[in-house]
Amino acid sequence: MIIPESIRKKLQLKTGTQFVVVADKDVVILKNIAAPTLQEFDGLIAKARKTAKQAGLKKKDIEAAIAKVRKGIRVIKPREFLDNYLK
Repeated sequence: MIIPESIRKKLQLKTGTQFVVVADKDVVILKNIAAPTLQEFDGLIAKARKTAKQAGLKKKDIEAAIAKVRKGIRVIKPREFLDNYLK
């Protein structure tokens, strides 16, 4: 996909910029994403720990939730995706 130069400059997009892609009917939305800085990441972790503590979550609860999600993940090969989901 080629993004016009004027948009790339306006949004300061560089080669390798990563996007989340959302599609609904005939609309495609691209949202650029970037990893947080270490300072931002520390803040996010502190907030998550505080929220988990307030909710009464324990480490075993988190591990169980992760295991449940991982069990349901199914890897789809690109050709299968194109054949079955982009009709």
